[in-house]
Amino acid sequence: MEENEKNFTQAEEFEPQYPAQLYTARPNPTALLSPLYDSTFKGIFTQETEDSNLALQSFVSAVLGRPVKNVILKPNELPKDSSEEKSMTYDISVEFENGELSDIEMQAWKQAYDYRVRAEILVSRLLSHKAKKGANWVAPKVYQISILNFHYREDDNKELTWYTMKDQSGTGLTDRQNIIFIDLETIRKKLGTPIEKLMPVEKWGLFFSYVDNKEYANYISELIRSEKGIMAAENIVKYMSEADENWFAQNSRYKDECDRNSIEYYAEKKGLEKGLQQGAAKQAIETATNMLRKEYPVTEISEMTGLSQEQILELQMQVTVQA
Repeated sequence: MEENEKNFTQAEEFEPQYPAQLYTARPNPTALLSPLYDSTFKGIFTQETEDSNLALQSFVSAVLGRPVKNVILKPNELPKDSSEEKSMTYDISVEFENGELSDIEMQAWKQAYDYRVRAEILVSRLLSHKAKKGANWVAPKVYQISILNFHYREDDNKELTWYTMKDQSGTGLTDRQNIIFIDLETIRKKLGTPIEKLMPVEKWGLFFSYVDNKEYANYISELIRSEKGIMAAENIVKYMSEADENWFAQNSRYKDECDRNSIEYYAEKKGLEKGLQQGAAKQAIETATNMLRKEYPVTEISEMTGLSQEQILELQMQVTVQA
C-alpha cells in the first residue's frame, strides 16, 4: 500500500457527512447532498441540462463497459398531474456506438434490504413494456442498475455483480434481462488508491460515497477532475444542494424508507405474515396521507408507498375534505 493510501480509514457503519434524518435545510453554505439517497442520485441524471446528459452517458458507459453514443430519458409511469412534477421512476433509452438500442432503469438504495424480488420485478416490468409480439418475439436488452450502500450477499462482495437468467449448469437462457448491483461498501475499500489505477465504475462509486465529505475533499477533487462526466455530476449536486427544499425532500424520503423497512423486517422476523400485510398497508396509507399533505406528486407517492395512483387520489379527496 502506498504512503498516500495509509491516511484513509473505513468506518464500520458508513454514513454521509450530513445524514438525511438530521437535516431539513442546508446545514451550512458549502454542505452537499449525498447521492446515496435515491432522490439526489436520480436528480443528478434527470435534469434537462447538458451536464446531466453528460453525467448519465458517462455513468452508463462505466457500468456497462461499452461506449454510449446517446441517452434519452423516458418516463415509464402514468402521466403526471402537472408539468411541474418530476418522475422518480424512469427509463433511459440508450444507443450504443454500434447502433444497438437498450433500455435501463436505475436507482440508489441506502438501507440494507433483501433486494432480489424488487430488482426482478423492475427489470421484468421494463422488458414487458418494450417487448413486441409478432411472428417472432422481439425486444431490446433491458438493464436494472442498483447502487447499493451494503453487500447484497455476504458471500458476493464484488464491486459489480451482473445477473442474467441461467439454468442449473450456468447456461444462459437469453441476455434480454440484466440485473446489475454496484456494491459501494466494497468500492469504498479503494479509497486512497491512485486515481489512474481506478476503474471507471470505482470512480463513480467513490464519488457517490464521498462527494459530500470534507475530510477527503482533496482526493475526491482529483478523482472528479479525471472524468468529465463526474465533473458534470458534481456541478449538479452543488446546484441541488443550494435549495433547502431538496434537503427536506431527502430527509422525508429517508424517513419513509426507514419506516417501511422496519415494519417489514420485524413482521418477517416474528413470522406474522398477516400482520405484515395489515401493518404495511396501514403504514402505506399513513405515509401517503402525510406526503399528500406536504404536496408530493401522486406518482412519487405511488412509487414510495406501493399504493396505486387510484388509491392515492381517493386519499387525496379525504385529505382535502378534512382540510
